[in-house]
Amino acid sequence: MVFANCKARSDKLQQILGYISKIAVILLLGLLCSGQVVEAAALPYSHGSLKGRNFSHQNLQGSGFANANMEGADFSYAQLQGAVFSASILRNANLRGADLTYAMLDQTDFANADLRDAILVDTILLRSTFDFTQIEGADFTGAILDPSQVRWLCQRARGKNPVTGVDTRESLGCD
Repeated sequence: MVFANCKARSDKLQQILGYISKIAVILLLGLLCSGQVVEAAALPYSHGSLKGRNFSHQNLQGSGFANANMEGADFSYAQLQGAVFSASILRNANLRGADLTYAMLDQTDFANADLRDAILVDTILLRSTFDFTQIEGADFTGAILDPSQVRWLCQRARGKNPVTGVDTRESLGCD
């Protein structure tokens, strides 16, 4: 019985260390690739209920939103570089024109979200869902996505990001 409890704790610790190493990689990429240091954990919103909140046009670089419910929240044109949204709910959220470079968006629910003109360069989006998500003009260059996500997004991809000038289909590697 004691061994089983230790095994469960060990598995949880390995999971936490996995997330920490992902964050470290993103922050390191931010430092190496852009020449700028991304603020880490600037504002903690993790595990919160932030339904319908207005974060538009705010500088939230490095903020933590992990495991938060942000259904219907407005992040339009927000600066979210290096932010952590792991395992969050962003259904019906407005992320239009938001800069999410180096953000962690793994296991996030983007159903019916607006990602038009968003910058998702070098983000981690593994195991996230994009049902009926608007992605026209979004830039996914260097984003880490599951192959099934890429196929799904390529069916909807069109437009060019107005800030980076990158074609959405090209940034996803669509055929």
